[in-house]
Amino acid sequence: MSADTDIMTLRYNILQEVRRKKLSKDDERRLRAEQGVYGISVAADLVGVGQQTLRLYERKGLVEPERTEGGTRRYSENDVERMRRIGELVDDGLNLAGVDKVLRLEEINAALQRELDVAKERDRGQKRPANQR
Repeated sequence: MSADTDIMTLRYNILQEVRRKKLSKDDERRLRAEQGVYGISVAADLVGVGQQTLRLYERKGLVEPERTEGGTRRYSENDVERMRRIGELVDDGLNLAGVDKVLRLEEINAALQRELDVAKERDRGQKRPANQR
């Protein structure tokens, strides 16, 4: 099976899952972003680095691409975005150990921000105007 056929099959499978689960547009976008569709050469081109660099990122645990049954790496949109961020941090002078720590802290920060947003929204729902008390 060619890489183009693999990608077409993956996109078809996503569409079928969307139809079966009747996902919202946001959920559909999230699902597509998580689906591994890019081979290593395409992902390397999208990120602007060599294939060996992507393999290094994987060895260091910075990215975990999906694998086909045959073992071929498949990178998702999320993987590509993450690898671009890794490149930015490396360009800023961080080594890969530092990049790993920054990425973990960014993930923690994002999770805390989501929790804060939920709490703020909940507080807004509990506050009533003075004339309704």
